[in-house]
Amino acid sequence: MEQQSLASRLTYDRAIPLAQITARIGDRAQSNTQQYGKRPYGVGLLIAGVDAKGPHLFEFQPSGVTQEMVACAIGARSQMARTYLERGLEEFEGCGREELVRHALRALKDSLSQDKELTVENTSLGVSGVGEDFRMYEGHEIANWLETTFERAEEEGGEGGESMEVDTVG
Repeated sequence: MEQQSLASRLTYDRAIPLAQITARIGDRAQSNTQQYGKRPYGVGLLIAGVDAKGPHLFEFQPSGVTQEMVACAIGARSQMARTYLERGLEEFEGCGREELVRHALRALKDSLSQDKELTVENTSLGVSGVGEDFRMYEGHEIANWLETTFERAEEEGGEGGESMEVDTVG
C-alpha cells in the first residue's frame, strides 16, 4: 500500500483517496476467498483517515467487504457500543471534538462487561481530524476525559438508571 500511495503522489501529485486504498485492501483480502488452499484474512479493521474530501471511517471485514460508516464498533462485545452509536447518530453531527471523544468513551464503556470499568491502564484513544495529525492518547493523558465523561453520566442519573422512590408506612 505504501508503494501505491507513493505512485499516486508521483503520478497525480496528490495523495491516494482513502476510499480507493481501502477498496484495494478489500480486493486483496477478497481474492483469498476465491482460491483453493488460501485462507481468508482473520481480522476486521476500522480504517479512519482524512483526505481531500474530508474525514472517513471504513469498516473492513475479513471476507474483503469494505463499507464507509459514520460511526462503527467492531469486536466480540461491540453490539452494545453499536446500539449506543446508532441512538446518538443524529446528535454527533453537531458535536465538537471534545464531545465526540466523550461519546466514543461512552460507547466503549457500553461494550465492557458489567464488572469492568474504563481506566487509564486499559484505555487508549486515537484522535485525528481535518488539519490535525493522528495522535494516540494513553495512560494519564486520557485521565481527564475519563473523569469528566463519567462524572457527567453519574450526575445525569447514573448511566441511564433512574432513581427509585420508596414509600414508607408512617
